[in-house]
Amino acid sequence: MELKDYRDQIDQIDDEIVRLFQQRMDVAAQIAAYKKEHDLPIMQASREREKLADLSGKTREELQSYLRVLYSLLFELSRTYQARGSRTELYERIADAIENTPKLFPRSASVACQGVEGAYSQLACERLFAAPNIQYFRSFEGVFSAIEAGFCRYGILPIENSTAGSVKRVYDLMVSHNFSIVRSVRLKVDHCLLAKPGSTEIHEVFSHEQAISQCAEFLKTLGDIKITRCENTAVAAQTVAASERQDVAALSSRFCAELYGLDILRSGVQDVGNNHTRFICISKQPEIYPGADRTTLMLVLPHKPGSLYKVLARLYALGINLLKLESRPLPDRDFEFLFYLDLETSVYSDEFVQLMCDIGSFCEEFKYLGSYSEVV
Repeated sequence: MELKDYRDQIDQIDDEIVRLFQQRMDVAAQIAAYKKEHDLPIMQASREREKLADLSGKTREELQSYLRVLYSLLFELSRTYQARGSRTELYERIADAIENTPKLFPRSASVACQGVEGAYSQLACERLFAAPNIQYFRSFEGVFSAIEAGFCRYGILPIENSTAGSVKRVYDLMVSHNFSIVRSVRLKVDHCLLAKPGSTEIHEVFSHEQAISQCAEFLKTLGDIKITRCENTAVAAQTVAASERQDVAALSSRFCAELYGLDILRSGVQDVGNNHTRFICISKQPEIYPGADRTTLMLVLPHKPGSLYKVLARLYALGINLLKLESRPLPDRDFEFLFYLDLETSVYSDEFVQLMCDIGSFCEEFKYLGSYSEVV
């Protein structure tokens, strides 16, 4: 036989698969109607396990693993199809937030930032708000607490850097605080080596751990120096300005040089020129502004094979792009993790509605952290 003959056979088989697929999905729709009438959940885990076991017994051994992958995806597609038009309490809350949020993002508001004047969080804040009333807090936890207590309407927090990766402390604090992400901003970060006027020989450098990581190669060129970590880069600049020593410097912003009267010994000292940090803007109540096309979720999944795959398969079935997947250890469980997902999908899309109405059914814990747009 020629290759064309084999392909003709495949085409005939595919035609039959398409016909049977449509027939199967029609029956799935009838099952969905029955479940709704009898108040039954769409997810039937025991039925799926029984079905996979039965099908595996009817398949040649070398094909069984392929069949399990195929039918796991088919089950996801079937559940998605059955969930069409359903509405959950979570989705109703999201719909209320969309309806009740003003059409324009505010120009001015009380905003909590970590650090002191000159921090990159302040610069991010000023990218989002034209005239913010900024309140500074010593720690990231202070920013979360200020939002929960209603002391400030919004808070600005760094979430990840293109060079140094995620800000793990912020991710860890997300577990224990109630908040909603309402916007994000990507800020170009250029670190400078700042020192008091007249300084030449540097023996100690102050900065935040993320900045130190982003400038690791440059710091090696300074020789045998002491590295001291601070709460953030602006505090580092403030510390150097207040010091009586002439041999200390800070990794901080050009803005802090002017703000604290320091000289720029070297500019642009980050290891990668295209160095960006993402900041999130959080609020106490959900606010979903027009154009929101990014959603962040927090999931705790069953500790068994295939749990994460089911989530990813659902995203694939819905055609939703996964922008980021971050895992963090659960504090009270050994070697178990929770997951943060950043998804790219409009809050007005049918796919978003279906995901919000169904994803919680196969999670041990599920938290919707907000839908928003990102300022670049």
